[in-house]
Amino acid sequence: MNSSRIAHAALVAVLTLAATGPATVATAETLVLRGGTVHSMVPGAAASVADVVVQDGRIVSVGAAAQAPAGARVVDVAGLDVYPGFFDAMSTIGLIEISSIDATVDAAEMPAYNPHLRAATAIHPDSEVIPVSRSTGITHSLVSPQAGQDGVIPGQASLVHLDGWTVEEMSIEPSAAMVIAWPQIRTRRFDFSTFTLKESSYSEAKKEAEEALKALEGWLDAARHYAKAQAAGSQRTERNLQLEHLAKVLDGGQRVVILANAKSDIEAAVEFAEEQGLNMILAGGRDAWKVTEMLAEKQIPVILGLVAELPNQDDHPYDRPFGVAGALRAAGVRIAFGSAVPSGGFGGPDGPHSARTLPFEAGMATGYGLSREDALRALTVAPAEIFGVADQLGTIEVGKRANLVVVEGDPLAIRSAVRHLIVDGKEVELGTDRHSRLYERFRSRPTSD
Repeated sequence: MNSSRIAHAALVAVLTLAATGPATVATAETLVLRGGTVHSMVPGAAASVADVVVQDGRIVSVGAAAQAPAGARVVDVAGLDVYPGFFDAMSTIGLIEISSIDATVDAAEMPAYNPHLRAATAIHPDSEVIPVSRSTGITHSLVSPQAGQDGVIPGQASLVHLDGWTVEEMSIEPSAAMVIAWPQIRTRRFDFSTFTLKESSYSEAKKEAEEALKALEGWLDAARHYAKAQAAGSQRTERNLQLEHLAKVLDGGQRVVILANAKSDIEAAVEFAEEQGLNMILAGGRDAWKVTEMLAEKQIPVILGLVAELPNQDDHPYDRPFGVAGALRAAGVRIAFGSAVPSGGFGGPDGPHSARTLPFEAGMATGYGLSREDALRALTVAPAEIFGVADQLGTIEVGKRANLVVVEGDPLAIRSAVRHLIVDGKEVELGTDRHSRLYERFRSRPTSD
């Protein structure tokens, strides 16, 4: 990522630590969550009162009156509900601190094609956004680079825990998926040199999109030839990191997240993925409700963004964005929710700060055709399945990573409260995030008589 931005961000971090002092780090311990109602999210398993034993970062026992290992710390969670930690399926957590301050933004690079870049290299572990995101039960996230205005391949998304001193401590899968922004026809774009909207004719916009798509095809063809040359042991081929990483997506290899929203773009992206042999995940999917049968037939999962927003078409009903998730699930399409998924709609927060509302976005969809069970699955086991880590995350089972959230109330409702959060087997302190500090500060301000 941009070295000057990293240097500036590091300076900001040093000054922040100097002012606030070092953070308290949770150490590995043996925990017993005693007497909570466990919602394992295992298909067909009903919620039940049980104990969950955590040791060495893993779940080692789940059941009634589980024996506490020697030296274990017992946490009484009776009357509370225990769920798998929530999975933000596409975020910019740790890449953007304050969007209006360039030194704290490291989500995108200038070139249009960056398949060799990993989001993990730019994640700032001490970001204020991380504890704020955890406060609603998010324990891990797929952090994705952004494409920028004209970008096509911004790089590789990284799956991380939302706790750790370093990116290495946070890492689950540094190269979880390649991200492609589908070239779309745009007749209006923002000109940063003049801070005005620049308009072009439809024919000009279409030509630009076609050229970008042709260039994308060229990159994949070059990656294919490069991989063949490398496999053949050719000494005449110089190492090319961009093509080396891009070649990993060929023949159904590394997963590819394609950002597309319009019906025509979704259809074209699906056709393109089939032709190129890509293991496709659709992100955005604003018009996915129009092609549910196709997505279900081809088993293409969809990562949805904001639910509580306005439709992008004047002739669409006001609640169209609210019903997309339910329509997809009714057709049998696997879904997840991501806080940084561009949908092309209007309204709602954006950037990493919208992660804090992710469970409530999923909850909002339950009033418009999505079942509560499917909403919870879309925050837990479904994204784990989509990104191939269901053997580690997404359910409360023996052997899984201990990412757990203990809540009072419905975790999909705004009035719920997260009482305990376990990330990679360690209990994370709650109530110390910036939002909580500001709340307590102003709640206790002196009042005049």
